[in-house]
Amino acid sequence: MTRRLLRPLWIFLALIFLFEAWLWDRLAPIVARAVAWIPLETLKRRLAAWIERLPPAATLVVFIVPFILLLPLKFLEVWFFAHANWVGVIGSLIAAKLLGVGVTAFIFDLTRPKLLQLAWFRRFYGWVLWALERAHAVLDPIKARIRRWFRMFAPKRAGRTLRLLMRIRRRAGIAPSG
Repeated sequence: MTRRLLRPLWIFLALIFLFEAWLWDRLAPIVARAVAWIPLETLKRRLAAWIERLPPAATLVVFIVPFILLLPLKFLEVWFFAHANWVGVIGSLIAAKLLGVGVTAFIFDLTRPKLLQLAWFRRFYGWVLWALERAHAVLDPIKARIRRWFRMFAPKRAGRTLRLLMRIRRRAGIAPSG
């Protein structure tokens, strides 16, 4: 009984998790391109070399910096919320999400080798990869069912679908309108 009640919650959590992973995959290259446009090549090389020299624990601090830099945007979001400016709330929420995930994905790519040297972080990273795989296992059958359902209404099958609906209508005893 409780398993049946918890299933929608797990599906919802899996959707959120996969959406975050999808954003991560899509935004990391965009931020990488944006950083590539910055003409300060020596600064970027020095930053990468500096991160390379850092111990793993200090690299964790570098990984957390985007969260700190996004705090003013979060405060702006709260201010918009307090003043009932819903367009501002939604805009700042979307901007914070896109900017945060994109920059974090970019910095994670730079710091991943160092962070994986930390045992607890390696276990957590393994758990995240397992959770991503589990979310796909939960949602893939549902996505397949939805695709089959939409495929039934595709133009090349519309005649077959219409015949099926007419047959169901006849069996239900519903007279055709018209």
